[in-house]
Amino acid sequence: MQIKEAIFTKSSSTWKECPAERMPEYAFIGRSNVGKSSFINMLTNNSKLAKTSSKPGKTQLINHFLINKEWFLVDLPGYGYAKINKSIREGFNEMIAGYFLHSKNLVYMCVLIDSRLEPQKIDLEFLRTLGENHIPFVLIFTKADKLSGTKVRTNVQTFLDTLSAEWEELPYYFITSAETGLGKDEFLDFIEQSNKEVAEIFQQ
Repeated sequence: MQIKEAIFTKSSSTWKECPAERMPEYAFIGRSNVGKSSFINMLTNNSKLAKTSSKPGKTQLINHFLINKEWFLVDLPGYGYAKINKSIREGFNEMIAGYFLHSKNLVYMCVLIDSRLEPQKIDLEFLRTLGENHIPFVLIFTKADKLSGTKVRTNVQTFLDTLSAEWEELPYYFITSAETGLGKDEFLDFIEQSNKEVAEIFQQ
């Protein structure tokens, strides 16, 4: 798949305000400062599509982007940024949970993980929440260009081994870099195949 068109559609403060169109959605989320906006911009060939910032917490709403008039890319607020106001943080959590629990169009939650770090408790807890609620997800390991290939593979395997302690089946995963484009083609091919698999559902 090639992304030829990515159009901002709507920002929503609650799942009830999200676009009503019956169309596959892939939602992107991760710990604050994981490189989510940079990854989305790399994926869509548009350096200004998602707002990037040196300060975490830039995304504060549920943002829908229509891709190739075929599916929605959904940019969700990051989790785990301790310096924002507690009430705001709780609002984010409620917004995110409302979306993945109630969205009828969600195909996969795409959870971004920093490949430079050892398994983070907050990531593992978020994945556990998705599992407990039967929400399908894939893992996107970011910033692979910051380490040697061997170190990245070791860190990724450590994360997967940690998941294996409580998961019977591991999710699909992708090793990526917003700087080099690593993993872009593989991930877009995955979405293309996934869209084919769910096409009948969305045509009903």
